[in-house]
Amino acid sequence: MAQPVVTRERAALVGLIAGRSRRLEAERSLDEMAGLAEAAGAQVVLRMLQERPKPDPSTFLGAGKLVTLAASCAETGVNVVMFDSELTPAQLRHIEEEVGRKIIDRTQLILDIFARRARTREGKLQVELAQLKYLLPRLVGASNALSRLGGGIGTRGPGETKLETDRRRIRARLHAISEAIEHVRRRRAQLRERRRKASVPTVALVGYTNAGKTTLFNTLTRAEAEASNALFVTLDPLVRQVRLPDNRQLLVSDTVGFIDRLPHTLVAAFRATLEEVAEADLILHVIDAAAPDRERRLSAVRRVLEEVDATDVPLVEVYNKCDMLTSDELRRLQEQNPSAWCVSALTRQGVDNLVEAVASRLALDVRRVTLVFDPDDPGDRERMARLYRHARVLTHETRDGRVSIVADVPGRLVGQLDPAK
Repeated sequence: MAQPVVTRERAALVGLIAGRSRRLEAERSLDEMAGLAEAAGAQVVLRMLQERPKPDPSTFLGAGKLVTLAASCAETGVNVVMFDSELTPAQLRHIEEEVGRKIIDRTQLILDIFARRARTREGKLQVELAQLKYLLPRLVGASNALSRLGGGIGTRGPGETKLETDRRRIRARLHAISEAIEHVRRRRAQLRERRRKASVPTVALVGYTNAGKTTLFNTLTRAEAEASNALFVTLDPLVRQVRLPDNRQLLVSDTVGFIDRLPHTLVAAFRATLEEVAEADLILHVIDAAAPDRERRLSAVRRVLEEVDATDVPLVEVYNKCDMLTSDELRRLQEQNPSAWCVSALTRQGVDNLVEAVASRLALDVRRVTLVFDPDDPGDRERMARLYRHARVLTHETRDGRVSIVADVPGRLVGQLDPAK
């Protein structure tokens, strides 16, 4: 039996050169928007950039340009128009009426991709929360969007208009999802507390989407998390253990990729996940060294770190994909930021040196110590068990009812494992 042919939506991309923004910046932003459209399964067949001092409060582009857009969409067979900005509810309605096609703004497109990528129940809940928060102020004339969301939207109550019912149902669903995510947040906090008690430090990988975080994560942890040359492949956080050859160990956490103008609703919804970053012992900011708009991406990541209160966590900048740079580009990069590390997660170039630098920053540097324990003391027995878990024991002798152990111990743990302190 022949498989049905899935036709991709034909998309038009619309951007604005407004205020102090330059044409090159607007074009790069539209290029990124094209990547988002591809990630959402659409085929870009039309691009339009409009220059004006500021967005029109009613039509965003201005009435004349909307007429041109409608004609161009008819000529190229466009069935969805994507705007590289967040539109107000009034702008959405006016543009849709004039152009006669489905209109999606940047926020809605990112939410769409997140909805496609979410795999776990937690990820799906967080995306739905963001979608509903986005939808609530845009309910008038949004019946199609509601039917797509499904889930918590139910039937009309007696004596209520559909709009009132929809608002009531969405608020009820928002409350239920928020409670479920709060439960996730508490569970994550308990896991973090357990890791702290086990004295295993956590390193969080953050960075712009498609910077190579997951490839670096796989290289560091020898895991096989899905990595792809696409936007927002990782939504659900992954935490894996890294054990160094001399028995030192740490945890590495891979997080959702950031993007310029990441919707506030998403940052709020993913707060439970992003708390992993704020509570980490060290952040590795993974940067695509080959990206032409590297500085814009750096700024976008820093803004999100501020938003999730992670600016106090020690941070190391890691330039990835350095194998794609020429020797001159690599030299300039190292001169600009001598404290950063240059690696290639794909070829492992520089990764071993990075691991040693991370170990040093986390005070995992090893000190050889001789510790004496009383085996009848419950506290000493617990410390001996932890010593065997986290250090490399060289000798173990029992004499006169005391246990003497010589071990290579991570510097950060000496004070916790020595019964004399």
